[in-house]
Amino acid sequence: MYTHLISVDQLKALQHGNTPFKVFDCSFDLKDTEQGKRWFDEAHVTGAVYVDLDHDLSASAPENAINGGRHPLPRRELFAQTLRSLGFHNAMQAVVYDRAGGVMAARLWWMLKWAGHDAAAILDGGFQAWTKSGGAVQGGPAPTGAAGDFALKPELRHWLDTQHVAQHLNQAGQTLVDARSAERFRGDVEPLDPVAGHIPGALNRPGTENLAAGGRFKPTAQLKAEFGTLLAGREPSSVVHQCGSGVYATFNLFAMELAGYAPTPIYAGSWSEWCRTPGLPVATGN
Repeated sequence: MYTHLISVDQLKALQHGNTPFKVFDCSFDLKDTEQGKRWFDEAHVTGAVYVDLDHDLSASAPENAINGGRHPLPRRELFAQTLRSLGFHNAMQAVVYDRAGGVMAARLWWMLKWAGHDAAAILDGGFQAWTKSGGAVQGGPAPTGAAGDFALKPELRHWLDTQHVAQHLNQAGQTLVDARSAERFRGDVEPLDPVAGHIPGALNRPGTENLAAGGRFKPTAQLKAEFGTLLAGREPSSVVHQCGSGVYATFNLFAMELAGYAPTPIYAGSWSEWCRTPGLPVATGN
Protein backbone atom coordinates (compact mmCIF):
# COMPACT_ATOMS: atom_id res chain seq x y z
CA MET A 1 0.00 0.00 0.00
CA TYR A 2 1.25 3.46 -0.94
CA THR A 3 0.18 6.16 1.51
CA HIS A 4 2.18 9.22 0.44
CA LEU A 5 4.39 9.14 -2.66
CA ILE A 6 4.41 6.71 -5.54
CA SER A 7 7.05 6.77 -8.27
CA VAL A 8 6.54 6.40 -11.99
CA ASP A 9 8.10 2.94 -11.89
CA GLN A 10 5.86 1.88 -9.02
CA LEU A 11 2.76 3.01 -10.91
CA LYS A 12 3.91 1.04 -13.96
CA ALA A 13 4.28 -2.00 -11.73
CA LEU A 14 0.73 -1.47 -10.47
CA GLN A 15 -0.52 -1.40 -14.05
CA HIS A 16 1.01 -4.82 -14.66
CA GLY A 17 0.14 -6.34 -11.28
CA ASN A 18 -2.92 -7.70 -9.55
CA THR A 19 -3.58 -4.90 -7.04
CA PRO A 20 -6.82 -3.01 -7.83
CA PHE A 21 -6.13 0.68 -8.32
CA LYS A 22 -7.57 3.88 -9.74
CA VAL A 23 -5.64 6.84 -11.18
CA PHE A 24 -7.09 10.33 -10.77
CA ASP A 25 -6.01 13.33 -12.88
CA CYS A 26 -6.45 16.48 -10.75
CA SER A 27 -4.97 18.99 -13.22
CA PHE A 28 -6.46 22.45 -12.74
CA ASP A 29 -5.66 26.10 -13.46
CA LEU A 30 -7.09 28.66 -11.04
CA LYS A 31 -6.93 31.36 -13.73
CA ASP A 32 -8.66 29.23 -16.39
CA THR A 33 -10.93 26.73 -14.69
CA GLU A 34 -11.64 24.79 -17.91
CA GLN A 35 -7.98 24.22 -18.73
CA GLY A 36 -7.58 21.11 -16.58
CA LYS A 37 -10.27 19.22 -18.48
CA ARG A 38 -8.76 20.31 -21.80
CA TRP A 39 -5.39 18.98 -20.69
CA PHE A 40 -7.01 15.70 -19.68
CA ASP A 41 -8.82 15.35 -23.00
CA GLU A 42 -5.56 16.00 -24.87
CA ALA A 43 -3.61 13.35 -22.97
CA HIS A 44 -3.70 11.61 -19.60
CA VAL A 45 -2.30 8.53 -17.91
CA THR A 46 -3.97 5.56 -19.55
CA GLY A 47 -7.03 4.55 -17.55
CA ALA A 48 -7.16 7.72 -15.45
CA VAL A 49 -10.36 9.56 -14.59
CA TYR A 50 -10.64 13.33 -14.25
CA VAL A 51 -11.62 15.14 -11.06
CA ASP A 52 -12.38 18.86 -11.12
CA LEU A 53 -11.37 21.08 -8.20
CA ASP A 54 -14.47 23.26 -8.46
CA HIS A 55 -17.08 20.56 -9.08
CA ASP A 56 -15.71 17.33 -7.55
CA LEU A 57 -13.36 18.47 -4.77
CA SER A 58 -15.33 21.50 -3.58
CA ALA A 59 -18.97 22.10 -2.70
CA SER A 60 -20.74 23.61 -5.71
CA ALA A 61 -23.71 24.88 -3.65
CA PRO A 62 -23.75 26.52 -0.19
CA GLU A 63 -26.10 23.89 1.25
CA ASN A 64 -23.54 21.19 0.41
CA ALA A 65 -20.58 23.00 1.99
CA ILE A 66 -19.27 22.42 5.50
CA ASN A 67 -17.12 25.57 5.62
CA GLY A 68 -16.75 28.89 3.84
CA GLY A 69 -14.17 30.29 1.45
CA ARG A 70 -13.58 29.91 -2.26
CA HIS A 71 -13.17 26.12 -2.27
CA PRO A 72 -15.36 24.86 0.58
CA LEU A 73 -15.25 21.17 1.41
CA PRO A 74 -18.33 19.20 0.41
CA ARG A 75 -20.11 17.03 2.92
CA ARG A 76 -18.28 13.72 3.29
CA GLU A 77 -21.19 11.69 1.92
CA LEU A 78 -21.31 13.84 -1.22
CA PHE A 79 -17.61 13.24 -1.73
CA ALA A 80 -18.18 9.50 -1.26
CA GLN A 81 -20.88 9.68 -3.94
CA THR A 82 -18.39 11.33 -6.29
CA LEU A 83 -15.88 8.55 -5.67
CA ARG A 84 -18.54 5.91 -6.32
CA SER A 85 -19.55 7.62 -9.56
CA LEU A 86 -15.91 7.38 -10.70
CA GLY A 87 -15.84 3.64 -10.08
CA PHE A 88 -13.82 3.73 -6.88
CA HIS A 89 -13.84 0.93 -4.30
CA ASN A 90 -12.44 0.73 -0.77
CA ALA A 91 -10.06 -2.05 -1.84
CA MET A 92 -8.38 0.16 -4.45
CA GLN A 93 -5.07 1.94 -4.31
CA ALA A 94 -5.64 5.58 -5.28
CA VAL A 95 -2.94 7.32 -7.34
CA VAL A 96 -3.40 11.06 -7.81
CA TYR A 97 -1.47 13.44 -10.05
CA ASP A 98 -1.60 16.80 -11.77
CA ARG A 99 0.57 19.02 -13.93
CA ALA A 100 1.76 21.30 -11.09
CA GLY A 101 4.00 19.06 -9.01
CA GLY A 102 1.15 17.74 -6.87
CA VAL A 103 -0.41 21.00 -5.65
CA MET A 104 -3.92 20.09 -6.84
CA ALA A 105 -3.45 16.35 -6.36
CA ALA A 106 -2.70 16.94 -2.68
CA ARG A 107 -6.27 18.20 -2.24
CA LEU A 108 -7.69 14.85 -3.39
CA TRP A 109 -5.02 12.96 -1.43
CA TRP A 110 -6.10 14.79 1.74
CA MET A 111 -9.81 14.32 1.02
CA LEU A 112 -9.34 10.57 0.55
CA LYS A 113 -7.63 10.41 3.95
CA TRP A 114 -10.45 12.54 5.38
CA ALA A 115 -12.87 9.98 3.95
CA GLY A 116 -10.97 7.25 5.79
CA HIS A 117 -9.04 5.84 2.81
CA ASP A 118 -5.34 5.45 3.62
CA ALA A 119 -4.21 3.84 0.35
CA ALA A 120 -3.75 7.14 -1.49
CA ALA A 121 -0.50 8.43 -2.98
CA ILE A 122 0.69 11.33 -5.12
CA LEU A 123 2.60 10.49 -8.31
CA ASP A 124 6.03 12.07 -7.81
CA GLY A 125 6.72 14.48 -10.66
CA GLY A 126 3.15 14.27 -11.93
CA PHE A 127 2.14 13.98 -15.57
CA GLN A 128 5.42 15.43 -16.78
CA ALA A 129 7.46 12.70 -15.08
CA TRP A 130 5.07 10.08 -16.42
CA THR A 131 5.39 11.16 -20.04
CA LYS A 132 9.15 11.69 -19.76
CA SER A 133 9.49 8.08 -18.64
CA GLY A 134 7.50 6.82 -21.62
CA GLY A 135 4.44 5.95 -19.55
CA ALA A 136 1.34 5.05 -21.54
CA VAL A 137 -1.08 7.91 -22.26
CA GLN A 138 -4.39 8.28 -24.04
CA GLY A 139 -6.64 11.15 -25.07
CA GLY A 140 -10.32 11.88 -25.00
CA PRO A 141 -12.80 11.69 -22.14
CA ALA A 142 -12.64 8.80 -19.72
CA PRO A 143 -15.07 5.99 -20.61
CA THR A 144 -18.09 5.57 -18.39
CA GLY A 145 -17.62 2.50 -16.22
CA ALA A 146 -19.50 0.72 -13.51
CA ALA A 147 -20.13 2.60 -10.29
CA GLY A 148 -17.99 1.81 -7.29
CA ASP A 149 -19.10 0.88 -3.79
CA PHE A 150 -16.87 3.19 -1.77
CA ALA A 151 -18.03 3.58 1.83
CA LEU A 152 -16.83 6.19 4.29
CA LYS A 153 -14.63 5.16 7.19
CA PRO A 154 -13.40 7.11 10.26
CA GLU A 155 -11.51 10.27 9.34
CA LEU A 156 -7.73 9.91 9.07
CA ARG A 157 -7.13 13.66 8.61
CA HIS A 158 -8.93 16.60 10.17
CA TRP A 159 -9.82 20.23 9.52
CA LEU A 160 -10.53 23.25 11.71
CA ASP A 161 -13.07 26.01 11.26
CA THR A 162 -12.67 29.77 11.52
CA GLN A 163 -14.06 29.94 15.05
CA HIS A 164 -11.47 27.47 16.33
CA VAL A 165 -8.56 29.22 14.62
CA ALA A 166 -9.71 32.63 15.86
CA GLN A 167 -10.13 31.40 19.44
CA HIS A 168 -6.57 30.02 19.47
CA LEU A 169 -4.94 32.91 17.63
CA ASN A 170 -1.44 33.73 18.93
CA GLN A 171 -1.58 30.93 21.49
CA ALA A 172 1.33 28.53 21.91
CA GLY A 173 -0.77 25.52 20.94
CA GLN A 174 -1.46 26.81 17.43
CA THR A 175 1.12 27.62 14.74
CA LEU A 176 -0.43 28.70 11.46
CA VAL A 177 1.64 27.91 8.36
CA ASP A 178 0.51 29.79 5.24
CA ALA A 179 1.34 28.11 1.91
CA ARG A 180 0.71 31.14 -0.32
CA SER A 181 3.45 33.00 -2.16
CA ALA A 182 5.49 35.52 -0.18
CA GLU A 183 3.95 38.39 -2.15
CA ARG A 184 0.41 37.39 -1.26
CA PHE A 185 1.37 36.65 2.35
CA ARG A 186 2.87 40.13 2.78
CA GLY A 187 -0.16 41.71 1.11
CA ASP A 188 1.81 43.17 -1.80
CA VAL A 189 -0.70 41.65 -4.22
CA GLU A 190 -4.00 39.80 -3.89
CA PRO A 191 -5.41 38.46 -7.17
CA LEU A 192 -8.18 36.27 -5.74
CA ASP A 193 -9.56 37.56 -2.45
CA PRO A 194 -11.06 40.96 -1.46
CA VAL A 195 -8.47 41.73 1.23
CA ALA A 196 -4.67 41.48 1.03
CA GLY A 197 -2.48 40.25 3.87
CA HIS A 198 -2.39 37.29 6.23
CA ILE A 199 -3.67 35.98 9.53
CA PRO A 200 -1.68 37.60 12.37
CA GLY A 201 1.09 35.40 13.72
CA ALA A 202 1.15 33.04 10.74
CA LEU A 203 4.41 31.73 9.31
CA ASN A 204 4.94 31.72 5.56
CA ARG A 205 6.13 28.63 3.69
CA PRO A 206 5.25 28.88 -0.04
CA GLY A 207 4.23 25.46 -1.27
CA THR A 208 6.60 25.74 -4.22
CA GLU A 209 9.47 25.28 -1.76
CA ASN A 210 8.52 21.62 -1.36
CA LEU A 211 9.71 20.76 -4.86
CA ALA A 212 13.18 20.30 -6.27
CA ALA A 213 14.24 21.16 -9.82
CA GLY A 214 12.33 18.92 -12.19
CA GLY A 215 9.09 19.05 -10.22
CA ARG A 216 9.70 16.18 -7.82
CA PHE A 217 9.56 16.47 -4.04
CA LYS A 218 12.75 17.36 -2.23
CA PRO A 219 14.50 14.58 -0.26
CA THR A 220 12.79 13.88 3.04
CA ALA A 221 15.82 14.93 5.10
CA GLN A 222 15.87 18.31 3.37
CA LEU A 223 12.15 18.82 3.90
CA LYS A 224 12.49 17.94 7.58
CA ALA A 225 15.34 20.41 8.03
CA GLU A 226 13.45 23.19 6.25
CA PHE A 227 10.28 22.74 8.27
CA GLY A 228 12.39 22.58 11.42
CA THR A 229 13.98 25.91 10.53
CA LEU A 230 10.58 27.42 9.80
CA LEU A 231 9.12 26.31 13.14
CA ALA A 232 12.18 27.55 15.06
CA GLY A 233 11.45 25.53 18.19
CA ARG A 234 7.66 25.57 17.98
CA GLU A 235 6.01 22.21 18.47
CA PRO A 236 5.35 20.50 15.12
CA SER A 237 2.11 19.13 16.57
CA SER A 238 0.84 22.72 16.94
CA VAL A 239 0.88 23.35 13.17
CA VAL A 240 -2.33 24.24 11.36
CA HIS A 241 -1.91 24.48 7.60
CA GLN A 242 -3.68 27.19 5.63
CA CYS A 243 -3.42 29.02 2.32
CA GLY A 244 -5.85 31.00 0.18
CA SER A 245 -8.77 28.58 0.03
CA GLY A 246 -7.64 25.33 1.64
CA VAL A 247 -6.08 23.71 -1.43
CA TYR A 248 -2.40 24.62 -1.23
CA ALA A 249 -2.54 23.98 2.53
CA THR A 250 -2.79 20.25 1.85
CA PHE A 251 0.43 20.43 -0.20
CA ASN A 252 2.42 21.71 2.79
CA LEU A 253 0.71 19.20 5.05
CA PHE A 254 1.69 16.41 2.66
CA ALA A 255 5.30 17.61 2.54
CA MET A 256 5.50 17.75 6.34
CA GLU A 257 4.25 14.20 6.57
CA LEU A 258 6.68 13.14 3.86
CA ALA A 259 9.42 14.62 6.04
CA GLY A 260 8.37 12.34 8.89
CA TYR A 261 6.16 14.64 10.95
CA ALA A 262 2.84 13.39 12.31
CA PRO A 263 -0.38 14.50 10.57
CA THR A 264 -1.67 17.95 11.51
CA PRO A 265 -4.96 19.69 10.61
CA ILE A 266 -5.76 22.20 7.93
CA TYR A 267 -7.79 25.37 8.32
CA ALA A 268 -10.21 24.52 5.53
CA GLY A 269 -11.59 27.99 4.84
CA SER A 270 -8.13 29.59 5.02
CA TRP A 271 -7.55 33.21 4.03
CA SER A 272 -10.57 33.37 1.69
CA GLU A 273 -12.92 32.68 4.61
CA TRP A 274 -10.91 34.57 7.23
CA CYS A 275 -10.79 37.83 5.26
CA ARG A 276 -14.53 37.68 4.58
CA THR A 277 -15.44 37.18 8.23
CA PRO A 278 -16.28 40.53 9.91
CA GLY A 279 -14.21 41.56 12.89
CA LEU A 280 -11.17 39.32 12.35
CA PRO A 281 -7.71 40.93 12.37
CA VAL A 282 -5.46 41.21 9.32
CA ALA A 283 -1.68 41.60 9.18
CA THR A 284 0.59 42.73 6.35
CA GLY A 285 4.32 42.58 5.75
CA ASN A 286 6.58 39.86 7.04
